[in-house]
Amino acid sequence: MPNCPIYEPREDSTLLEKYVRQHAKGLVLDMGIGFGIQAITASHNNKVKSVIALDVQEEVIEHCKKNIVNKKIKFLVSDLFKIFEENKSLKNRKFDTITFNPPYLPEDIRLKDLTVEGGKKGYETIEKFLNQANNYLKADGIILIVFSSLTKKDKVDEFIRKNLLDFELLETQKIFFEELYAYLIKKSPILKKLESKKIQNIRYFAKGKRGFIFIGRYKSKKIAIKTKNPRSEAILRIENEANFLKVLNKKNIGPRLLFHGQDFLVYEFVDGIAFTEFLESKKADKKGVLKAIKNIFEQLFEMDKLNINKEEMSHPVKHVIISNKNRPVLLDFERSHYIKNPGNVTQFCDFLISKRILQLLKNNRIKISNKKMIANAKNYKKRINKNNLNKIISEIK
Repeated sequence: MPNCPIYEPREDSTLLEKYVRQHAKGLVLDMGIGFGIQAITASHNNKVKSVIALDVQEEVIEHCKKNIVNKKIKFLVSDLFKIFEENKSLKNRKFDTITFNPPYLPEDIRLKDLTVEGGKKGYETIEKFLNQANNYLKADGIILIVFSSLTKKDKVDEFIRKNLLDFELLETQKIFFEELYAYLIKKSPILKKLESKKIQNIRYFAKGKRGFIFIGRYKSKKIAIKTKNPRSEAILRIENEANFLKVLNKKNIGPRLLFHGQDFLVYEFVDGIAFTEFLESKKADKKGVLKAIKNIFEQLFEMDKLNINKEEMSHPVKHVIISNKNRPVLLDFERSHYIKNPGNVTQFCDFLISKRILQLLKNNRIKISNKKMIANAKNYKKRINKNNLNKIISEIK
């Protein structure tokens, strides 16, 4: 036996082994090998060509090398996928099957046991694994993983969805005071479509009411990907936003749309901060803030002229980004629609005279007269033209 602890085979090992025997194929990656049960099981499958077996503990790898003689298996030391980033001969390696019996118990200060503890809450190692797995899985590849109800199943399911993966619950097994879950995970149809477009390093970024935002790399540029939130009841929002971006991009409004499908759209990522954060930041000064506000009004005026109502401009906390080049960029056009009397400019007037924003503007030595702003907004509403827009802007001093 080695000096370091090795996770001895238990019920979870046997459960995973059952499905490795059934489903393993092609090039196999066995993550966190322990005694090497999954690697050995996979190697005995006629559909398996070779196995790379990894473990973060060097002593575990040495123990397996001495005790397992199998030409199909190659043993390497690695903290999850780290070796594929550092070893040039292994770079860009993708697998047909990835197996993982992760440490999944919440951290116990007394134990400090890498073989069973998956982090403070138990699921951190699984989260880290799933956040990277896409990059090493072939289009039709599968992940076989086992974990416990002590890890919080809903959190694991969330990590899977956030990485555009689908899963199948193969089996639930009850033991003592916990349940074990065996999952088969694969790439979702959307993920396959995106990767077929040569988008790389796709990962979760943020969640909205109606969509998820992911980021990735496309032709060496950072891009954003919006997909429908499966829990949202809204329909055709992705297609709606894509159609309006095509129109508005011609007026230099919104992030530049690159391409889209029925269930996703891809646009250039805007590096920057929200408008309210900008007002609070050290980057803001009176001249810069006034310039940004004028630019926002001008973009909203163009939308008013096109009879496009964006919605949300009376509270655009997450809908206006000030880019690193100090240019305001409007985001989220999924609720946009054509209307006879659009209210983009007047909604933004309401936002600027709200209590919090007035204070932030005051901190930047900018004053707005509520009465004059309301009066000018009413005149603008009656006649949408550049002259009335300029009257609104001129009262922001």
